[in-house]
Amino acid sequence: MDACPIYRLPQDTLHQIFSHLSLRQIFICKSVCKFFNQTISSSSFIDLISTQPPLHLLALRPPHHHHHHHNNHRRYATPHPPLHVFDPDSNQWLRFPLDFLPFRSPSPVASSLGLVYLWGGDTVDSNKSLVVCNPLTRQFRVLPQLGSAWSRHGSVLVDSAGRVIVLTELAALYLSAGSIQWLKFSSNLPSKPRSPILVSHSVFALCDVGSPWRSQWKLFSCTLNLLQKSQVWNLLEKHEWDDVFDILKRPRLVRGTDNRILMIGGLKSSFSLNASCSTILILRLDLNTMEWDEAGRMPPEMFRCFQESSKFKVFGGGNRVCFSSKRVGKLALWDYSAETGKAEWRWIDYLPGIGDGLCRGFVFEARFTELH
Repeated sequence: MDACPIYRLPQDTLHQIFSHLSLRQIFICKSVCKFFNQTISSSSFIDLISTQPPLHLLALRPPHHHHHHHNNHRRYATPHPPLHVFDPDSNQWLRFPLDFLPFRSPSPVASSLGLVYLWGGDTVDSNKSLVVCNPLTRQFRVLPQLGSAWSRHGSVLVDSAGRVIVLTELAALYLSAGSIQWLKFSSNLPSKPRSPILVSHSVFALCDVGSPWRSQWKLFSCTLNLLQKSQVWNLLEKHEWDDVFDILKRPRLVRGTDNRILMIGGLKSSFSLNASCSTILILRLDLNTMEWDEAGRMPPEMFRCFQESSKFKVFGGGNRVCFSSKRVGKLALWDYSAETGKAEWRWIDYLPGIGDGLCRGFVFEARFTELH
């Protein structure tokens, strides 16, 4: 029996055919057969489609307690758990295998320009290495070694210039693109940073400057240049902001579009110490004008699912933010359209294994980026 005619086509012709497909279609073709996968994974084809628009996905971080068993009193994670991502445009879940990594327990934490940054280790309790990879091209690189405590307590921040920051309350590690050594600085923060984000050339974080019995959240920032000089962070506040930080319970930050920051929390029904929340509010700060506006608030019928839980998690970026909570069993999605100026609230069902239901995640702009 003669081979399929497509096998006899020159590689350049095959590349031209596949290059007319969307990135989503190319990804599907990779799983059709070994021949397609090899053709699409070649360096020459990746170069050809490197300028294609990315897929804007929402990736899940693995739960804190992986499915594991005790063996000689050591905890082993499920070997090579995949990266679960949700595609809001097609409304479906996708799985990116991570079995090309030489670690049994990869834990993705951040992404930039199609590259995923993760902690890699052989067991749940073992020392972790910070690794950068592309799940589409199945390439990876282990970043310079750092101490094990950073993987337990540090927040990983990355930007489009390939700069990596691991931030804690007391110190920060900084790795510039192409560098082989981490630089360590004092972070000089007044308290443990909550939901730090990297916007342009500055890091922003919320810190609790209140008393042990009453929280008082404030917004702090520090440019990358000042961070490397161990300078004190700037407290961002204006008289016009009034009580913007007092109306939100357990606020957290999410990077917005362009030069904007989103601050999200439960909207307090009063200023009393243990006030209940009436909904979840999304505020937006324009860093050019330093003015806040309301970007959205969760509909009452959706908020009722979160009302009984003592805490919820927030992740996302740009114009999309996800919310999770214990026992809800699904994600709530805020999806804002810049074209219409309106936001849609909807549920994301059929969550993959998420432990206690508290999902954490990050934005993943999937693309066939070569890892150099």
